Amino acid sequence: MAPNSGFAILLRSPWWVSFAIATVIVLLCGALLPAHLAPFAAVGALPVAVIGCIAAWRQWRAPSAARVQAVLEAAGAMPWREFADLLERAWRAEGHEVQRTGGTASDLRITKGEQSLLVAARRYKAASHGVEPLRELQAEVQRQGARAGVYVVLQGTVSEQARSFAQGNGLALLEGGALAALLLKAPAAKT
Repeated sequence: MAPNSGFAILLRSPWWVSFAIATVIVLLCGALLPAHLAPFAAVGALPVAVIGCIAAWRQWRAPSAARVQAVLEAAGAMPWREFADLLERAWRAEGHEVQRTGGTASDLRITKGEQSLLVAARRYKAASHGVEPLRELQAEVQRQGARAGVYVVLQGTVSEQARSFAQGNGLALLEGGALAALLLKAPAAKT
């Protein structure tokens, strides 16, 4: 699905927006079409209502803003080794195999089936994130034959040039709510 298609926008919107649009479609069909055709035309609102159901389900399962903030703050207080362990546990909880790479451009290699991704997470606390670490990650992805790369951003800002580079080169920026959702999947550390 295209990121700016109507359905994609509705999936990112509050769930009730889809139901409001579906209601308007049904009401317009009833008001503007002959009575024998209105029910058939109103069925066109069904895909929008289904998107509303999907959005409601996702939003119901999503962590609260306070929980997201708490997880990100706790991760920000962690030293690198502890944060890397947390990322490992989270990806393992999703069913991935995780290996530390020890490289300069990537820190982790996550694999599920035949697909592997390289993860650059060591700069997670940087004040600003520019294009250069993304270029290094992209070169490492190509050198190792990985499917794609993931760049972890916990703090700081990502420059527009870096965002454009990531988007143009198939690199994912893992930040904000998506990062918190991943970290929340990690089981507690064994002591």
